[in-house]
Amino acid sequence: MDDLRVHDAAPDRAETTQNPVFEGVERAIHEQRLPPGTRLAEAELTEIYGVSRTIVRAGLQALAHAHLVTIRPNRGARVAQPTPEDAREVFEARELIEPRTAFEAARKATAADIAHLRRHSAEEQDALAARQHGRALRLGGAFHVEIARISGQRTLEGFVDELVARSALIISLYWARERVRCDTQCHSRLIDAISRHDADEAESLMRSHLLDIHSALDFGDDSADDTDLRGMLLG
Repeated sequence: MDDLRVHDAAPDRAETTQNPVFEGVERAIHEQRLPPGTRLAEAELTEIYGVSRTIVRAGLQALAHAHLVTIRPNRGARVAQPTPEDAREVFEARELIEPRTAFEAARKATAADIAHLRRHSAEEQDALAARQHGRALRLGGAFHVEIARISGQRTLEGFVDELVARSALIISLYWARERVRCDTQCHSRLIDAISRHDADEAESLMRSHLLDIHSALDFGDDSADDTDLRGMLLG
């Protein structure tokens, strides 16, 4: 694989979401089909997605800017492996930012916003009932991004979007419970608080929810082996 180097300028979010490599790898990370440390070979990604190496490289660069992939000269790209310190920083950042977005969402949510959150939560519960735990995890993370969107604070929404994606890798490595998922009961309580426009309650629920997830992380060593990349991305 040719050398890849991360450029200083971050790619535009609209452009990255239209890149099939970025979209496919990010989704597989969210659904925990692509473990930390997995090698992402340019040639294999070109074949899997049927795109040029230029598009593959752009997708990998965007993933690196999002802290989801690490790129090293002469060694290629791999799914990032966050350290325990990285994990603590990510969840401490979420514990600072997301209670505020929940507070603002409760103040600003419209009836349409609340209906959308309820449909989203129902979809997450359906995924759990079908034992589609990876899909449920992705939907659980997206729920947090939706609350940030409703808050109307676009800068914080961008931070939450990135932190949620990084959290999927952290959970892959360090989760200590049997089932990886956001607590749908807590999500239901959050929606109820938002529907009542109870900003203080929404803020408190979000903080306790994130602290509960953080407390379930176990910072023992774990490692991922390289298995079938095509199967993990398209499975």
